[in-house]
Order: sequence, then C-alpha cells, then structure tokens
Amino acid sequence: MKLGINGLGRIGKLSLWHHVSRKFFSEIVVNVGREVGTSLNDIAGIIERDSTYGRLGPYLHGCNSTGSVIEQLDEAAGSMVVNGVPVRILRQSRDPRGIAWKENGVRLVVDTTGAFTDPTADADAPRGSLRGHLQGGAEKVILSAPFKIKQKGLEMPEDVVTTVMGINDGDYDPSRHLMVSAASCTTTCLSFMVKPLMDYFGADKFLSASMVTVHAATGSQPVLDRVPAAGATDLRKSRSILNNIILTSTGAAKALPLVIPEMKKIGFIAESVRIPTSSGSLIILVVNFQDDGEQSIKRELINSIYSDYSNKTSYLQYTDQQLVSCDIVGSPAAAAVIEGRETHTRTANISVNLGQFNCSGAPDRVEVPVTQAVIYGWYDNELGSYTNMLGDRTVSIAEQLV
Repeated sequence: MKLGINGLGRIGKLSLWHHVSRKFFSEIVVNVGREVGTSLNDIAGIIERDSTYGRLGPYLHGCNSTGSVIEQLDEAAGSMVVNGVPVRILRQSRDPRGIAWKENGVRLVVDTTGAFTDPTADADAPRGSLRGHLQGGAEKVILSAPFKIKQKGLEMPEDVVTTVMGINDGDYDPSRHLMVSAASCTTTCLSFMVKPLMDYFGADKFLSASMVTVHAATGSQPVLDRVPAAGATDLRKSRSILNNIILTSTGAAKALPLVIPEMKKIGFIAESVRIPTSSGSLIILVVNFQDDGEQSIKRELINSIYSDYSNKTSYLQYTDQQLVSCDIVGSPAAAAVIEGRETHTRTANISVNLGQFNCSGAPDRVEVPVTQAVIYGWYDNELGSYTNMLGDRTVSIAEQLV
C-alpha cells in the first residue's frame, strides 16, 4: 500500500521520517504543491536535515550512520529512495482536488498542511478543502490537526470522526468515516493525563478541571515582530517568539470531549503559553475531586494510578526522575510522560448550604471534602509524541482498508 502525505512542513517531514523508518508502506508520495529551491536535490536536503532533530541517518541508524540515506534521485520523475523506501515528490498542485493521488495509486492521505481543517467545505471550494483529497482519488484522509468548522451553526458531518490512538481509536468506523482528525499534540497528551483518572474515579468525582500548556514555538509564529494582518484580534501572535513568552489560546478544551465524552459535563478550562524553544512542551493539569473521605485522594494514589496505567500501554509513561524539556525531545514515543515528583494534592472541607433542599431535618450546612490535584505531563509536540502517535493511527487505518 502507498501512503500520501500532503505538506512537507514540520509534521509532514517528520511523518516521512517515521514511515521510512517503519517501512509499513511500500511507497510514499509527498505533495509539496510547488517548486522548492532549484532542484530535487534541494528537497532531499530539506528531508535529510532538521534543526531540531539533527540528520535523518543518525535518527534511523544511530551515531554510527555514515553517508546519506537518500539515493537514486530522479529529477524528471520527481523520485528518490529514502532508507530503501521509494518516495515520489509531487510539485504541481496545492489544491487537494488537483493532486494526482489516483494516478499514483494512493488510497490513504495524511494532510499535514494545517490549511484544510473544515470538514464541511465542499471539494471544489475556491481555496481548496480537505474533501478535495477524496475527489483527487483518495479513499481516506487523516488530518494532523483538529477539525474547525468555519460557518457557525453547521454540525459535524457524519462521515468524519476525531480520535486519539489508544484512547478512542475504536470510534473510527471504516464503513462510514472518510476523514479522521488525529486531534492535536496537546489534546493527545491531555487525553492520556485525564483518561487514567477518569477510569479510576469516574466522571462523578470530577468537580472541575483546568490545564495550561507551556508550549514550544510553532511555524505560525514570526522570528521577529511583524505588522498584524487586517482584522487580527490577537496582536501577540505577531510578536517575536525568539524574545518573548506569549499568552495564546488552545483548542484542547473543545477537542477533549470528542475523544473522552465524559468531559462534556465537567467544567473545563484550557490555556496556552508559548515559549522560545523549538520542541518539547508541558501540560499542567489541575483537577478538583469530590473526596468521599473513605479513600483520601493523596499524591501517592494519583501517582500509582498513572504508574499502573503506564504498565498497560506504551502511550503513557511515568517517571520519578527530574526532567527538563530537552529530555523528551525526539523520544520516547509516548503521548505523555508524567513527572510524579511534581504531583501535588491538597484537601479542604467546603461548607455547603443546603437551604431549601434540606428536608430531612439535618443541619443546614454540611462539610464536603474537596481535593485539588496538580499533575505535570511532558510531551514532544513534534516527533517524539505527536508524529509517532499519528503514525500509529495512520497504520491502523491502513490495515482496515479493504
């Protein structure tokens, strides 16, 4: 089976790295949609070297790797061989409906451009759309970002679904779903921080939750200050990421209930802070639990829940080590790494006035124990966490294509 990748940005290139290492697909077709540099050699150079993760050779074969792992470049055919895997580069169309997926025998496409996120947009939309890939010959499309419906009032189409591998990948129905969102790097990490607690305590114990992601820079942020676009409301997004800590937003609060439905009835707030690092991010999760007093919720219990869960899946890791962001860049291939040393809990008795609801003759006020837990989860927002999770999701969907 052949795999199509639309886009050669951060997630596109790193997805190519993942799949030439994994070798599940017999060939990979990458659509760039335009000329790059002066020749195919320039594209090969972009693929082979990365400012965050180094060179492709050592990534694949370790420090003893010598020479290039890219060979047999054919400018006329737009082809090369990367680590033994044939790779074809398409440079003709940026509009998904004009990409030659059918001509190249591609049935499954991963769109990593971030430009086509609206699942309600028609295939022939003037500026292109995600559905255009289907018109171009693909049978299934995976989006490496959350779905975003631009027109208010429209419902999510029945042929799309949002999944996180290892959380709700079973929600994907190959007979019905044509487009699958792999959510975001932050939602992926967050879901593996919430799911173990949800499974252990149940949704009824959650009173409220909030999170802040201390997030590495992304390609949308400028190196130097620039003039905001017309109509821009968040002027901070135009400030230099090299020199600033920047408050911004995250869609994790909207995306999380799509993969963990129980979160729909729990008050949840999600915020984001961008910092001047190239990769490696952190989620600080705060959960308020109703403590029944019989089993007091302490940090030891919280950590044991994560530690036990990590024994069930490789997607969650637990550690008592003291980490910094560089420690999780590139590895491990996990959605989240819980740093147990920093787990904290505090319990307080909240006085509740029963008022008119008190019909039993009991005291008008009761003391309700509430425990606040703070949990820290690391994730590599590019290769180590998200791209590896996306790769697993891609292979799992490919295995179900008939």
